[in-house]
Amino acid sequence: MVAKRIIPCLDVKDGRTVKGVNFKSLRDAGDPVALGKLYSEQGADELVFLDISATLEKRKTLAALARSVAKEINIPFTIGGGITSVEDIAIALENGADKVAINSAAVRRPELIADAANAYGSQCIVLAVDAKNIDGQWWVHTAGGTKPTDIELFSWVRRAEANGAGEILFTSMDHDGTKQGFAIEALAEMNEFLTIPLIASGGAGQKEHFKELFDRDAADAALAASIFHFGEIPVPTLKTYLKQNNITVR
Repeated sequence: MVAKRIIPCLDVKDGRTVKGVNFKSLRDAGDPVALGKLYSEQGADELVFLDISATLEKRKTLAALARSVAKEINIPFTIGGGITSVEDIAIALENGADKVAINSAAVRRPELIADAANAYGSQCIVLAVDAKNIDGQWWVHTAGGTKPTDIELFSWVRRAEANGAGEILFTSMDHDGTKQGFAIEALAEMNEFLTIPLIASGGAGQKEHFKELFDRDAADAALAASIFHFGEIPVPTLKTYLKQNNITVR
């Protein structure tokens, strides 16, 4: 079995880590670079930083965040949030990021995935997808989950893989911050047909949720935020539990 990855996620707004429920009611969770360093030291496999701030100087903010993180941690990290062009991707990678997550811009201009993959390689390009289950079907949302689209989730990730995405980061908006478990059925269905890695996001609240996810082979990696940020389940505790339950983790 390929080793499963545990990935803390840090949503960054105005230089601080924040976390909400269903993409709302954000609360402060600390300094993103300090948290990233802590998780690196604790044995996290990768980190994801998503800059959700609205700023006219987005590229400067992006570069500064990447540089600050790269100085302090020694594990791979992904940066996303407001990435709209190959130039933005270049800035993130040139300043230390290992991968870049694109979301809304890829929906607006799907060829961005291919352009980015051609320029920097699929291994650098993560398609982040926020989706909500409406009347039994999963629909992609953009702009931090605020704008619904008429794009169906499964067809979108298939297209993204065909266009050169190297990884899919799927966040269930229905599960985000609820701590009631991952969207297992949707994840399992996607992981069945995708040939690229799938990261599960949204809903982690107990160690058992990670075990269920990996027992079902519903994802290659699990991403979580608040349980790590607020000390509810430390990364080493989670990894030890998974190993004790015969799940191979890095």
